[in-house]
Amino acid sequence: MKLYIGNKNYSTWSMRPWVLLKAFDIPFEEVKLRFDFTPGSSFYQALAEIAPVSSVPLLVEADGLVVWDSLAIVEYLAEQYPSLAIWPPEHHARARARSLCAEMHAGFHRLRQACPMNIDADLSAVGRDLLASNEGLQQDLARIEQLWNDALRHSGGPFLFGQFGAVDAYFAPMVMRISRYGLPLEGQAKAYLESVQSHASVAAWVADAVAEKDFLDFEEPYRKAPADRNI
Repeated sequence: MKLYIGNKNYSTWSMRPWVLLKAFDIPFEEVKLRFDFTPGSSFYQALAEIAPVSSVPLLVEADGLVVWDSLAIVEYLAEQYPSLAIWPPEHHARARARSLCAEMHAGFHRLRQACPMNIDADLSAVGRDLLASNEGLQQDLARIEQLWNDALRHSGGPFLFGQFGAVDAYFAPMVMRISRYGLPLEGQAKAYLESVQSHASVAAWVADAVAEKDFLDFEEPYRKAPADRNI
């Protein structure tokens, strides 16, 4: 199968299925399309040849099946590889994990808007200013901390439901946002942040993102030139 993704430094949606595939050693071919949201760009042309959507990620099977949207890809992989604990095996835990993924998929707009993912940057000074002035960001961060601490209290960690799974891959981009913007966490949530960043699949994505050195100014609300890079 092929996984079409965007720039690793910026693409939160692409990060989720890529990290999941790597974490469970599911073989796939990575196809990276450089972000370019200009009408008629090569980015849009490439996607138009594959599926009736103009966004990544896309999972393409050898038989031509195309699955789009990160959550749909996660569910498809769980069905295709039922022997893998992509979701927690216990049905109550599985339902809670799906609920967390759904909330991540549809929520936290204020944090996501204020703190776009930028792995190749130390934006902790920006984060301090944002947190002091943005009430919505404060509320979203508090909700994430509550969700993580509650799940970790039930599972015992180190990941949200014990072992690394779909829900951890789904929150990996949020981990990168919180880390790069230096947003504070309390309790087990703080240790969870480090556990996710230390996981081999996440670390591999981060290493690739830092190596890209592909500055896209429309993805950089806080850094105005490549010379501003400080990681």
